[in-house]
Amino acid sequence: MQPLSAAPRALKTVFVVVMENRSWSEIQGSRSAPFINQTLLPQASFATRYSNAGIHPSEPNYLWLEGGTNYGILDDGDPGQHHLANKDHLVSLLTQAGISWKAYQQGVDGSQCPVESRELYAAKHDPFVFFDDVTDGNDPRSANCIAHVRPLQELTADLQSGSVARYNFVTPDLCNDMHGFTGCPIADGIAAGDAWLAEWVPRIMQSQAWADGGAIFVTWDEADGNDQPIGLIVLSPLAKGAGY
Repeated sequence: MQPLSAAPRALKTVFVVVMENRSWSEIQGSRSAPFINQTLLPQASFATRYSNAGIHPSEPNYLWLEGGTNYGILDDGDPGQHHLANKDHLVSLLTQAGISWKAYQQGVDGSQCPVESRELYAAKHDPFVFFDDVTDGNDPRSANCIAHVRPLQELTADLQSGSVARYNFVTPDLCNDMHGFTGCPIADGIAAGDAWLAEWVPRIMQSQAWADGGAIFVTWDEADGNDQPIGLIVLSPLAKGAGY
């Protein structure tokens, strides 16, 4: 066995981008996803047998991503119905360890803690607002929540200034997350999400935070109506890449 390097390369900054309700078979090779297939996959590392926890709908899967369980929740109710006192979840542990985090949510304005779904923002896709230690007990005025759950448009300035957190969770709105939503500018949900990724992934990859030990994980919450493998795409200067 080869000895471990005395100076391993360190992963410093993580970006998790979560799309919606598509199996991997719907994405890989899809004409609706030219950015993913022609630009991301040839340079990324990606999984072909990655699956969710075998539950539906969306909210339980987002809670799994943050807490490692769905806490018995099997619907998409807002935090007013399902807020949780549990403190043993990822960003709580990161905070205790002195590791910074932020959630960038498309469709919020940053003036309050977004514990209620509104227009194209869905709280069910924002797992952090379900935890009382983040929201000070489901309080829309929670300063802690407001400081951590920010509008997506702030990500650009934070990348440029080098002020992004070490763990960043990025969520598109209902028109851009691939699920498909009535009245959106692009009717093809996969095409809308692919165009959104084509706008935001390069912004992250052009940042110093990504170049210096960063990683982007693009995944999906679940497949739509079945438990087929879903996508998991990793882009990092520390990963093997090249379509691995």
